[in-house]
Amino acid sequence: MTRSKAGIDKNLQNVVGDLDQSPVNSHHAQQLQQKVNDRRQEAKQNHQKEIDMDPSH
Repeated sequence: MTRSKAGIDKNLQNVVGDLDQSPVNSHHAQQLQQKVNDRRQEAKQNHQKEIDMDPSH
C-alpha cells in the first residue's frame, strides 16, 4: 500500500495508483478488473449491517 502524505486523502492516493497501471494484455486487464470488483464486494459486505429498528427493548 502507499504511504499517506500529510494533508492528502489516502483513498484518493490508492485510486490514482490503481488508475496509473496499464494492462499489458487481456488477461492482465481481467485480473485488474477482478481486483476492483473484489474490493467493491468486500466494502459492500462491510457496510451491510443490520439495524435494529425495534424500539420495544
